[in-house]
Amino acid sequence: MQAKVQQEMYAAMKERRTDEAAALRLVLSALKSAAIESRKDLTDDESVAVLQREAKKRREAETAYRDAGRTDRADQEAYELSVISRYLPETLGEDELAKLVDEAVAATGATSPKEMGKVMGMVMGKVKGRADGNDVRRLVQARLSG
Repeated sequence: MQAKVQQEMYAAMKERRTDEAAALRLVLSALKSAAIESRKDLTDDESVAVLQREAKKRREAETAYRDAGRTDRADQEAYELSVISRYLPETLGEDELAKLVDEAVAATGATSPKEMGKVMGMVMGKVKGRADGNDVRRLVQARLSG
């Protein structure tokens, strides 16, 4: 994935798409830093995990900037998020996610919120980056408390 991002960054630089090149440079920097930290080349799953962390940072920053009335910075964060999202797997819809939660609840036999960890572990293993953990947690809580 790192090579693909680097190739697209060079193409954006050649075509003078400066905003895109800057965003891709940030993505590449995050991937390289993670590879250096782990002291090995990243697998695709590890790369996706890094990009998910970066996407989450951008979402949170965008919200914070919008709340502070800094729409210029919020727009920049939103643009960077859109560039990062191109490299992430397609997210699951609410219905698909609810179905996975129901299957996990049935498989684990969970009946109370105390057993939420078992269900979360099973669901997160199945979605592998295609759903936000907060969305999964919300659905699991609703299913186990109701």
